[in-house]
Amino acid sequence: MFDTFEREAFRLETLDDYSKSGSVNAYKAFLAGEPQPTDYNDAWVSELRSHTSKGKRVYRVHILSRPLSPYLRFELGWGYQKNATGGEEFFILDTTDQPNPLEGVPDFWLMDALTPGVLNYSEDGAFRGADVLPPGRAEEFRMYRDTAMAHAEPFLEWWAKYGE
Repeated sequence: MFDTFEREAFRLETLDDYSKSGSVNAYKAFLAGEPQPTDYNDAWVSELRSHTSKGKRVYRVHILSRPLSPYLRFELGWGYQKNATGGEEFFILDTTDQPNPLEGVPDFWLMDALTPGVLNYSEDGAFRGADVLPPGRAEEFRMYRDTAMAHAEPFLEWWAKYGE
């Protein structure tokens, strides 16, 4: 899906822990208080630039509540900050003081507002695969995207208030 989108790629993240899905060594380094390696996430940043340099939009909303889990402190502090250098945009839907308007909605990518791909994870945050859904389901996922964006705030604004 990521190789063929033409205009935009939207991601909804709903979990507090993706620590078994990649960057395991970097997460351990973060927990140990080590500095972020200069080449951290370079492959993804390069992938992002290959899209954003062509005018394609890559953006995501993470639904979360405070206090942040150790993994979220890692993801937002290391991952989001680094990935933004590749042009990815980040938004936070903070449910600490409000109900979650997307309760029960799974993690997904929505490509060009036409192709939803639901991401499946185990209880401990291990990626289990994706299900690309038929185009007839796209409207449902566009509605989820629009709801997320309507309730979210730009990451940097949120981080300035609540970052740890």
